[in-house]
Amino acid sequence: KATVSVLNWYTVDTHTYTPPAPLPRCPARRLTNAMPIVSGESFSASARIGGLREAPRRAGDRLIDMSTLERALAVNLDPSKYGVFCEIGAAQEVVRNFFLAGGASGTIAKSISAYDKDVSDAIYGQEPNKRYVTRGRLEKMLAREYELLVDRMPAERAPKTQYFVFADTCAAARYGGGGECHGWMGVRAQLYPMAEPSQIVLHVRMLDKFSKQQAEALGSLGVNLIYSMMYLKRQPMKILDALLDNIGRDRLEIDQCYMSGTPFDDLNQRLVALRLVTAGLTNAVMFAPQGELCNPADVLRKKDVLVLRGKFRPVTKVAEDMAAAATKMLHRDLDENSKSITLAEISTRQLTPGGWVDGREIENIDDFLSRVDAVVSLGMYVIVSDYLRFFRLREYISRYTKRKVRFCMSVYNVIDLFQESFYDGMNGGILEAMGRLFTGDVRLYVYPRVDTEDPDKLITADMVFALSSNKPLSHLYAFLRRRGKIVPVEGYSKSVLSIDTASAIIDLQRGGSRWEHIVPTEAVKIIKEKRLFGYNKL
Repeated sequence: KATVSVLNWYTVDTHTYTPPAPLPRCPARRLTNAMPIVSGESFSASARIGGLREAPRRAGDRLIDMSTLERALAVNLDPSKYGVFCEIGAAQEVVRNFFLAGGASGTIAKSISAYDKDVSDAIYGQEPNKRYVTRGRLEKMLAREYELLVDRMPAERAPKTQYFVFADTCAAARYGGGGECHGWMGVRAQLYPMAEPSQIVLHVRMLDKFSKQQAEALGSLGVNLIYSMMYLKRQPMKILDALLDNIGRDRLEIDQCYMSGTPFDDLNQRLVALRLVTAGLTNAVMFAPQGELCNPADVLRKKDVLVLRGKFRPVTKVAEDMAAAATKMLHRDLDENSKSITLAEISTRQLTPGGWVDGREIENIDDFLSRVDAVVSLGMYVIVSDYLRFFRLREYISRYTKRKVRFCMSVYNVIDLFQESFYDGMNGGILEAMGRLFTGDVRLYVYPRVDTEDPDKLITADMVFALSSNKPLSHLYAFLRRRGKIVPVEGYSKSVLSIDTASAIIDLQRGGSRWEHIVPTEAVKIIKEKRLFGYNKL
């Protein structure tokens, strides 16, 4: 059997520690493998083996080379961490990782799986809609188990212990198929002894085909969530970056994250949502008209959808008129009891964590978040995505609703849509793209614009290929036009067609007043109130 050699000193933060006794015999492993210590943060109790505090493993501010079991072991060996695991449905693997890592007896107070719905209802109460894989259900679990844990522990333990509860409720791949594979996962924890609990809640989609692989991925995600919340609490964006370590972004998608509690009080939750997209944890997030992050499954379920896609920098009366005219056209196609929703989609395809928007470097992403604020002031939902091609957006929407989908865009955007170079790298090129875009009951509403070279000339849907140099594709366009897949917008306001949307942001940032006549009244108010887009006029 291999043994771990005894060193004379170990460096922890800026201090030198001399062990009081030799290490016991144990399977060979490097002592630096268990627990990184975050820069600028001291720990009253770190991982110990044989009385030794283990050294950090870091590369700058990023954790490196730590497996799932190593992270679980680091938590187990930290005597200040003590908590409960409550798992329902597919995610039974999280606590298993802590047991497999070893040393769990000092960390795990209780592990429970209220798998049966009747048992679950008896513990956490009934769900009015009989849906158990929901955020509401998860938060009931967290609240109940945390209350029980704190009440059952002796008072003298509190000053030296950080209590936590991990919970999840998930629906994995079922025998016979069918249903969405997704779940809710969260941690409620004291990040310092005697502190009020903080909380992180995630919504995750499982992309693996089989339930076994899905459970394994969820098991690693749960460990990453607990570990990063405990030891990266001062760097919330680093928590997000660490969630899919040792998993891979082709196996899980995290499309919602909610952080609350003292360390996150000053955190802009919309910034957290945007980070999910720019960091590649998800392809899209959705904001409600009130400005908060929302669940697209709840918003889009059984609804007909109208989508406007643009930069919205800022939103102008052109977009407002497009939405009004297109909504009237959509309603003519709806059934009597149908419900519809209008979405504005903004792509972050060229926005990176370094701050690149539309090919220009900016100091921060406040400009981008300003767009969201301005658009939601009009009562629209907003999707922030990293989709470049339209059919990707259609597939995202169709994930949550099988009803009608209508895209409304300027005639100039339609011309770009029919550029073959836009689909380089696709096996089927533009034909594949159009087939995937117009799958199901999907139509494209084309909004006319004034010719930039001749203000008296109007460019309509029937003039698209008069402006294009790619004449062979005119046959494809004509086919879609005759099939009713491409439809000219009716009932538009001629007074707004000549608005130069690009001039609004220039005039706004120069302190002018002309932009106020270009931007909708509600958006003007919010821009002035929150001083969006660099507005600083007194």
